[in-house]
Amino acid sequence: MENSIKKYCDYLALQGKSPRTIRAYKLDLEQFLGFVQLFFEDGVPVDAITILNIRDFLRWLNEKPDCNRSLSRKSSALSGFFKFCKEQGWITQSPMDKLKRPKYEKPLPKCFTEEEVRTLLAIPDCSSRFGLRNRAILETLYSSGLRLMELAGIQLSDLDIKKGLLRVTGKGNKQRIVPVGSHALKAINEYLDVRSTFVFDSSPNLLFLTKSGKAFDTKQLDIILQRYFELIARAKGYTPHSLRHSFATHMLTRGADLRAIQELLGHSRLSTTETYTHVSLEDIKEAYKKGHPRSNE
Repeated sequence: MENSIKKYCDYLALQGKSPRTIRAYKLDLEQFLGFVQLFFEDGVPVDAITILNIRDFLRWLNEKPDCNRSLSRKSSALSGFFKFCKEQGWITQSPMDKLKRPKYEKPLPKCFTEEEVRTLLAIPDCSSRFGLRNRAILETLYSSGLRLMELAGIQLSDLDIKKGLLRVTGKGNKQRIVPVGSHALKAINEYLDVRSTFVFDSSPNLLFLTKSGKAFDTKQLDIILQRYFELIARAKGYTPHSLRHSFATHMLTRGADLRAIQELLGHSRLSTTETYTHVSLEDIKEAYKKGHPRSNE
């Protein structure tokens, strides 16, 4: 089974899956392999795995705290893996076929309020080149609802300032065109005036650069952004992804079409975007409780 997992990961790479996704699925499958090895004396043949092995594994995971989200991903990893094995002719039937996969409740994403976003975007010290860069990063993330990896990969040629448009390369190397708001464009223009101070001979042709003139990785961006988040909401546990969630939620609250938000976020399925309808409904219910005289009677 170990060799099958390696071939499956190679297949995912050919399908354009991100290294992060492949790494997560590999770890999930290796965890399953480690679990089922207890029931086999010498190696784990793929065609020997049964639905009982899968159920025992999921039951074992279910006993762990905060397993809800990881259970869903691990089920997806197993389903994709055994489907691949069946297509390769290594097994005649996937042990996942007869398994009724439970629906896992997804926690609602954490979002900034509009007032918190205004406060956040005003924090960077624009008297320094780093402040100008960081404000442009914050404005761009919120203006266009980008993932960190998408922001890190923006080439200078991806940005059309005159038209206010940005070409974004998302998951699976899928590209989409998103608008950039006037505040973000202003912040980007002011950063571009000092971008040359970040450039070295070996610098890539990327929009945003580190102090050493290199490409950002998501961990570096996360560290920078968390410093700002802690200044306005230390206890709320906001993450860089909260800006993306806020982008979608605020647009939906103000009447944007759900399909349009799906396109802007780069979601392949509308069901993923529909998460934000629940967030807005929670806001509506809370407003109702506060405002209606008979809501709590």
